[in-house]
Amino acid sequence: MDHETNKVIIVEGLTDKREIKKVLTEDVTILCTNGTLGVERFDDLLETYDLDNKDVFIMVDEDPAGIKLRKQLRRELPLAKHLYVSSEYREVATTPGHMLAAALVRTGFAVNPIFLV
Repeated sequence: MDHETNKVIIVEGLTDKREIKKVLTEDVTILCTNGTLGVERFDDLLETYDLDNKDVFIMVDEDPAGIKLRKQLRRELPLAKHLYVSSEYREVATTPGHMLAAALVRTGFAVNPIFLV
């Protein structure tokens, strides 16, 4: 699922990426920031994945680190769409599959229908 696509989801970690991949049925590039994103690393991602010319979605945890990262990405990628997980679960990786699917399908992603029950 990591070859060239027009949609990019930026997450914090590999477990977030794995959980989202379970739900999706379309090819989407999922990039991990590993919780932090320095200027050099961001510039590398921007260039490597041509983020200025892609549909970029941000899905990070609802904890202090995730909120800080979301603010940074909002400044750097003002056209990105933001997807949110419930503060009840706080983390993308611990959000139930049906809730991830609902958040993704609302923004036009193709998801496995078993997660929409």
